[in-house]
Amino acid sequence: MRLRLVLAGLLLLLAACGGGDGRAPFIESRIPPALSPRFWAPEGWAWGLIKVGDAPAQRYGVATTAIAPKAQILVLTGYGESAETWFETVRDLNGKGYTVWVLERAGQGGSERYVLPRDLGHAPTFNNDIAATKALTRMMAAGSPDTPLIILGHSVGGLVAVAALEKGAGADGLILSAPAFAAGGAMNGSRAWLVRVGLGRVPARWDGGWKRDGPDGRGQGLTSAPLRGAVQKAWQLTNPDLRMGGQSLGWLASFETSSRDITPGLAQLRMPALLLAGTRDSHADAAAQARVCAAMVNCVLQRFENGRHALHQERDDIRTPWLTAVEDFVRQRIEARKAAVSAASPHEL
Repeated sequence: MRLRLVLAGLLLLLAACGGGDGRAPFIESRIPPALSPRFWAPEGWAWGLIKVGDAPAQRYGVATTAIAPKAQILVLTGYGESAETWFETVRDLNGKGYTVWVLERAGQGGSERYVLPRDLGHAPTFNNDIAATKALTRMMAAGSPDTPLIILGHSVGGLVAVAALEKGAGADGLILSAPAFAAGGAMNGSRAWLVRVGLGRVPARWDGGWKRDGPDGRGQGLTSAPLRGAVQKAWQLTNPDLRMGGQSLGWLASFETSSRDITPGLAQLRMPALLLAGTRDSHADAAAQARVCAAMVNCVLQRFENGRHALHQERDDIRTPWLTAVEDFVRQRIEARKAAVSAASPHEL
């Protein structure tokens, strides 16, 4: 009887939070007051939505260069991140001659939500994110077939990137920036049981919602840079639809499932890969990062002293070497594409 009452209470609570237009995608964001222009959208930035089947529509953005781009880079964001967090890095990479796309996962950022409340990080599966990544890479390649395409997956976006490549996404190279992989064991016991009986949307923590007075990126230990660490919180304060709190039990179960599912296919990923990680990253498992990189045929692991989880938001003495490593890898893929095209061309008589 007590168990039935608890379940009934949970179902009533979740029903009260469901439905309505609050799940709809959010496109155009407003610039936060007093935010430095270097954190604004790059020149020519354009938003779009990609929808695969019945999955939630996922928001993406893109900015290109004034001349023909040397390469295309697809950024897959970390948990709770919106594309706005990457504007500074997109601007830097545009300046090097690259078209940059940023794809937010289903249920976060400006993408459509699975459930309400809107700030609950819920995903019953990562398969929709994987499918959207594959669809977007096909669209990118079709629009510029002769341009190298690099996928840059940050945090959980790194997990999605690996899974998408294993399932046939096309790319010339893979960059994993502080990738996050589940260690397993978080979904045992009552948590796993709740997911099995259809209550995956139950929050993993009941006090895990977004809070106006909650810590910013620096306060969460994601970066040691005060100014960059405040960027995401600034966008969320000005644009409530971008706010994200903690995960649901279903999201955690999907994270564990996807982390486990990629393992058998890692040895089949033969494309060049670069794994970038910080030595002070408490939000990712260093052993799991090393294990994933070692399982790939052509992966190089590079660690940055004192770097935390959000390397793209770190202070300059960490972020600049990180950005240089990204640029060097992209240039190598450009040269490799040129060499392959030259070798395939008939010799002139």
